[in-house]
Amino acid sequence: MRTKRHGAPSLAGGATPLAALRGVGAGTAEKLAARGLVTVQDLWLHLPLRYEDRTRLTPIRDLQAGVPAQVEGTVEAVERGFRYRPLLRVALDDGSHATLVLRFFHFRAAQVAQFRPGVRLRCFGTPRPGQHGLEIVHPSYRVLGDADEVALGDSLDPVYPAVEGVGPSTLKKLIGQALDLLPDTAVLDLLPVSLPGVSETVLATLPDMRESLLALHRPPVDADLAALAAGTHPAQRRLAIEELLAHHLSLRRQRLAQQQLSARSLAGTGTLASRLRQGLPFALTGAQQRVFEQISQDLATPSPMQRLVQGDVGSGKTVVAALAATLAVERGCQVALAAPTELLAEQHLANLRAWLEPLGIRVAWLAGKVTGKARAAALADVASGQAQVVVGTHALMQEGVAFHDLALVIVDEQHRFGVQQRLALRDKGPASGHVPHQLVMTATPIPRTLAMTAYADLDVSAIDELPPGRTPVQTVAVSAERRPELVERIRGACAEGRQAYWVCTLIEEPDDDGKPGQDLRQQAQAAERTFAQLSQQLPGVRVGLVHGRMKASEKQAVMRAFKEGALDLLVATTVIEVGVDVPNASLMIVENAERLGLAQLHQLRGRVGRGAAASSCVLLYQPPLSQMARQRLDVLRQTGDGFVIAEKDLELRGPGELLGTRQTGLAAFRIADLARDAGLLPQVHALADRLLAHAPDAADRVVARWIGGATRYAAA
Repeated sequence: MRTKRHGAPSLAGGATPLAALRGVGAGTAEKLAARGLVTVQDLWLHLPLRYEDRTRLTPIRDLQAGVPAQVEGTVEAVERGFRYRPLLRVALDDGSHATLVLRFFHFRAAQVAQFRPGVRLRCFGTPRPGQHGLEIVHPSYRVLGDADEVALGDSLDPVYPAVEGVGPSTLKKLIGQALDLLPDTAVLDLLPVSLPGVSETVLATLPDMRESLLALHRPPVDADLAALAAGTHPAQRRLAIEELLAHHLSLRRQRLAQQQLSARSLAGTGTLASRLRQGLPFALTGAQQRVFEQISQDLATPSPMQRLVQGDVGSGKTVVAALAATLAVERGCQVALAAPTELLAEQHLANLRAWLEPLGIRVAWLAGKVTGKARAAALADVASGQAQVVVGTHALMQEGVAFHDLALVIVDEQHRFGVQQRLALRDKGPASGHVPHQLVMTATPIPRTLAMTAYADLDVSAIDELPPGRTPVQTVAVSAERRPELVERIRGACAEGRQAYWVCTLIEEPDDDGKPGQDLRQQAQAAERTFAQLSQQLPGVRVGLVHGRMKASEKQAVMRAFKEGALDLLVATTVIEVGVDVPNASLMIVENAERLGLAQLHQLRGRVGRGAAASSCVLLYQPPLSQMARQRLDVLRQTGDGFVIAEKDLELRGPGELLGTRQTGLAAFRIADLARDAGLLPQVHALADRLLAHAPDAADRVVARWIGGATRYAAA
């Protein structure tokens, strides 16, 4: 280990603040911290996005379009002009009987002065076909003196994720300082191969942590660039194993901590549940019965249930939640059910009142729109225990809401709630020291890989069977050129008394800096244009509009009008992805469907096919389709099974926002990729067992390195 300069403290754990590095003042430290870079260790784990090969020069005549390369040559000519925006073109010649054009759209006068004919430049970039042969747009470059013999690099050049306000060269220098302070392998490695059973895992075949970090930040010239780009390099696999292990351990620890807490045992005769089942106008599916039995067993124990129930749209999760609620009510306890929107909460309220009130169970309603005397009365009923089941939105989690004896919390679409909100609801259990049982529901089927990794603190149940009588939704993919046919199809459907959705997603247009950009305002404008067009093209059809920039009350009013049949056609952005049940809606059109992921498209499709009429979903796309977009649309046409779709979505796109990691408090994966690294999970789980059994201190250090203080939220 190199000697530390100006008395920097020991970096054995990498916990030294970045302010200890040369060149890091208060302002730079603040900018780095905004990106999550606070300690030297954070810089070790701030890995390159890609690598540039500046170890050699390529003659201009040998350049290939799309292949990054470094060239050296003399400026032949400079042209400055203005076509739509400022433009600077520099012609470069290296004597290989070919010319390369460097093109700049953003430049300063001082830069233009540098590019005098005869000046030598060394440039790096990706050539592309231009008007006069190959060109590079905004290359990185340096001006060379006449006699300069600048040495080529001896390793691949890393390109790091940008940090706002900190230039790439500054960031590279800081990471270089941090790497110079890497401790020895004995200090850095937290997973000793000598641990019982570890020598049989893939870990024994991979480089140690120090080797891995150096290989990724300073890869040698002969490094396998294809493996690095694919994320399968041995150094990347070594770090991925440790990162997956850290996340798994943190969730396992949370689960163990939860099991030490006390909950009210809700074991009973099940009389209310039996009466509810007898009064239902339908029989439970086998999957619903199986999941309810799992929940019943959990609730009978004196430790808090932590169960996730996943099921496709329309699989019948709410009735299973209602059955669970009867077990708590039978023991004289209260139940809270929270949904992310008022409309969804109202839907649950209507179902629960229809099912539970005939059994003598009082269902209360608590949401933002409940105000004044009605709110005061509802709060009093909740506090006294007269309200046995309480349905609501975020309003349930507010400070003024006090329960008499809350024993079961049901959260629908948990990832749409913030961490602190879910913790606040959990903390409303009785003062006796018991915590409520938790039942989490989601209509987004979770691939097994994600469930194994992200929900290690939960028991996972799947309602993987749809109720009988649900007719499959016919799904077709149609080019946008056939849009007029769809307008006529809507006219016919509405004339027959049926309803339809038209979902707008926006084609991204580049912003002023040439970067793709999309925001709620643009999405709203796209929906408003479509609404105006369809209103004009379909006179006599009652058209409504919903988008993300409307006030919540406005959105609720339009959605309610659609549900009640006062509107025939609803033009909307993807805000309706999780929405109301409108059995009369039998036609769904999704514009620019190629832009959406499989899971989101499947959720949108689930808005139709909920009634007796045959339903259709039309995926309207802009040709030409990319290979991935074609694969996504093909999967949707071939299957309606949300679990199959979820697995394919993970394979095609990666985990995305499926886990809601921004809201769970868990850090997003920096190196690991759950789709790519699924094969490592069994070994990761085995490693976790061995660490917890034989080296709990090492387990703590692994979690601290990768997650730090985020673990306290994992139980939310």
